[in-house]
Amino acid sequence: MTLASLFGRSMRNRVVVVTGASAGVGRATAEAFAKEGAFLGLVARDRQALEETKAELTALGAPVAIYACDVADAGAVYDAAHFFARTYGGIDVWVNAAMVTVFGAIKDTTAEEFKRVTDVTYLGFVHGTMAALKHMRPRNEGAIVQVGSALAYRGIPLQAAYCGAKFAIRGFTESLRTELEHEGSRIRVSMVQLPGINTPQFDWARAHVPRHPQPVAPVFQPEVPARAIVRAAREGGAEYWISRTVLELVIGNMLMPRAIARYLARSAFSGQMTKERIRRDRPDNLYKPVHGLHRTHGSFDKKASNWGAIIEADRARIAVVAAGTAATIGIGYLIGRAAMGRRVQRLTRRVVPHEQRRLPPRHAA
Repeated sequence: MTLASLFGRSMRNRVVVVTGASAGVGRATAEAFAKEGAFLGLVARDRQALEETKAELTALGAPVAIYACDVADAGAVYDAAHFFARTYGGIDVWVNAAMVTVFGAIKDTTAEEFKRVTDVTYLGFVHGTMAALKHMRPRNEGAIVQVGSALAYRGIPLQAAYCGAKFAIRGFTESLRTELEHEGSRIRVSMVQLPGINTPQFDWARAHVPRHPQPVAPVFQPEVPARAIVRAAREGGAEYWISRTVLELVIGNMLMPRAIARYLARSAFSGQMTKERIRRDRPDNLYKPVHGLHRTHGSFDKKASNWGAIIEADRARIAVVAAGTAATIGIGYLIGRAAMGRRVQRLTRRVVPHEQRRLPPRHAA
């Protein structure tokens, strides 16, 4: 298989591994690749949920293999990669989508909870990426897609553990990309930065808040980022932003970080909670799966949109810089023109002969 056969064309008969594949964005992504005709390898902790997902995708005509493991366990992730490579003869695309989180203020979150979120949501991506590279380097081709978040650029209250992990993923991915470029590698690494998505995480994440967690509006269905992830695997672009929401947050934070911080301090606490009181005995998936909640969509179907723009981050940045430059030049031109007009007026007053100047009217005798 050549690089051209992977990038810019169909995913038909490509081997695609998806972590976090039993629910939410991971499950929607697996379905999107299945519809493209890919051979699928699915990773998650809950074997029964994986079997259910496999049955759904097999009904679509997709070949599906599964491997149950915790992505926080590096050895288990390497074993999963070897299993899929043996099963299908290689790995073409690897999508890191597994995550856990804790909703709560930093003062209410334990050190152990921070560590667990970091182990899964950050180091799980590192483990998956390293496992994928072991099978892609010998052929010098492949695509790795990191499922990120707008919160990789802007930390918000009540999600410090998750934001820290997403920031770390972005730093790790940027470092990896420069190393691959230095090597002249044909392996491509992409990030897809998400807005609020209607997934089960809000139903099963550990929560130290008084009311039920909810995604920050506007909310999108998991199928929206799934389409972007397939596109990233196909094109190999560096970064994609889902919806204008991500663009506005990233660019706004670059230009007005203090204003964004004040806005989040006022609105993001109540904006991340519904009016419904949370059950203190509700199960959470921080350390073990909650089987009954494995599904693609969460509880916010009525609020979620099925469509969102997919924005190439590099082009968006260029457009913003170009617009800013044009605005600066335009303002400079207007200021310069006004200043020149005032200077011309002063010079004109200086050169008018004395006898041509208007004299004040004489008083009548």
